[in-house]
Amino acid sequence: MARRAAVPAGPLGDDFSFVSPVAKYVLFFFNLLFWMISMLMVAVGVYARLLKHAEAAVACLAVDPAILLVVVGVLTFLITFSGCVGSLRENICLLQTFSICLTIIFLLQLAAGVLGFVFSDKARGKVSELINGAIVHYRDDLDLQNLIDFGQKEFSCCGGVSYKDWSQNMYFNCTATNPSRERCSVPFSCCLHDADQAVINTMCGHGMQARGYLEASAFIHTNGCIDKLVNWTHSNLFLLGGITLGLALPQLVGIVLARLLINQIRDQIKLQLYNQQHRADPW
Repeated sequence: MARRAAVPAGPLGDDFSFVSPVAKYVLFFFNLLFWMISMLMVAVGVYARLLKHAEAAVACLAVDPAILLVVVGVLTFLITFSGCVGSLRENICLLQTFSICLTIIFLLQLAAGVLGFVFSDKARGKVSELINGAIVHYRDDLDLQNLIDFGQKEFSCCGGVSYKDWSQNMYFNCTATNPSRERCSVPFSCCLHDADQAVINTMCGHGMQARGYLEASAFIHTNGCIDKLVNWTHSNLFLLGGITLGLALPQLVGIVLARLLINQIRDQIKLQLYNQQHRADPW
């Protein structure tokens, strides 16, 4: 005589849950931290943008650090909001949105790194275009100006390829019709500074574009920032690798926790359905 398939003796207790509180609240606080950081980024970006002049509001949106800060902050806010609320409310839809978005971002970062390494010449060209665009709008945006000055001082460079790239800026170009007092000059951040110098001479770059490389090199950095940036990258591959890993690791942790929580929630739903059917089944 054939034996009947074994069935559970009875439904599990109502207080039993497949959802791990550790996974749930670690994911929640993980997203809460980045959610708060994203709100701070948006606030700083909006505040910086509102402080700028009206004519600068449209002039250089593509190279405005404040706009970049706001965009990154808003995207981070939306993604972490999905993860934060999804983990707290055990919402599969929000958790899937969070997991998919993190996966896409991770894959885009990985693809960008691989393409940048394989097509290094094209990547160099894109960096050159970005730097040239920043030079053109140097005087239009105070944040951008400070960023360029910081980069030129830190890397001891001037312009993109050379110091003569500053002719692309309407205030620094060497045309005879340029009425600017900065005609044929370069920013003070290009200048060679003495460590003992207490007061910085902001006019030290005056007329430097009209001089030859050898003559100008006694007063300013004549090498462009692109080559300096490439050399710095090659010299700090381990540091960049560590930073990349530091950015990728939280994303991978978030993806794993989200997928784990989704599976646990689905198991919990199946358990609840089974309990309901078992209570309704007299056998």
